[in-house]
Amino acid sequence: MMKMKRYNTFVMGHISIDENIYQGEFVKEIGGAVVHSSCTSYAVGYKTGILTKLSFRDKDYLEAFTIPKEDIFALDSKNTTSIRNIYLNPDRERRICIALSIADPFTIDDIPDNIHSQIYHFAGLISGEFDNEMIKFLHNKGKVALDVQGFLRNAGENKKMVFKDWEEKKEYLPFIDYLKTDAAEAKIMTGTTDRKIAAKILFEWGAKEVMITYNKEVLIYDGRKYYISRLKPRNISGRTGRGDTCFSAYITERLNKDIEGALLFASALVSLKMEKPGPFKGTRDEVEDYIKKYY
Repeated sequence: MMKMKRYNTFVMGHISIDENIYQGEFVKEIGGAVVHSSCTSYAVGYKTGILTKLSFRDKDYLEAFTIPKEDIFALDSKNTTSIRNIYLNPDRERRICIALSIADPFTIDDIPDNIHSQIYHFAGLISGEFDNEMIKFLHNKGKVALDVQGFLRNAGENKKMVFKDWEEKKEYLPFIDYLKTDAAEAKIMTGTTDRKIAAKILFEWGAKEVMITYNKEVLIYDGRKYYISRLKPRNISGRTGRGDTCFSAYITERLNKDIEGALLFASALVSLKMEKPGPFKGTRDEVEDYIKKYY
């Protein structure tokens, strides 16, 4: 019989070969929400497992993960996801994304039988990456955390990414414990630019705790109260992966902290991460020091 593996968080999503173009400068990076999310939870002490798909000819890219190899469940795919990100302004808030290639989608059958996790984290990049029924299936096994980017971002004509509403959102939101959107995604889903109203609507549709990230702050709504925390990075050279890092830090801290404590820790951690390119590889002590200094 296979030995059970127990995790605090199990992160699912495609690894991505990113081509990032900033003001004419070209940088190739191995990214994807699954990389940033898993590096974050592992760095601050959480037992982390991941499920990803890539073409096995690109297997060397699995080195981007910091977690132990036995906790990486990698499946072969015809292609590896690759995305070109062209940043349009210095603060890196606006970008054009082009899907150069897309890995095979995940199904319920891809979830390993021998794992148990407190949180199952959908860290997708492009709509169609997950069979939606995985949400209901995993809801019965642990808490479900979901970043809507992987359900709203579509590869349209010329493979250019376009955001479209998630048609089945009202069917699946009641099965989501932690929902993450950014301000633009929240507007697509709810029709309002007011982040507090958007969070309230998403809660009313069924999500238990709603996180909406914005360039200067993070908002959480749990149906009773709004919690807001500022981001305080001293520079934004590590802007890529901001939302994934923040969400991962928040949901894992929620295993043993209240909303306010988890949000403070996540805001400080992501502020620190934004000062340096690549996934977060700092320590819990560094985050605590950052809180003392800047919060």
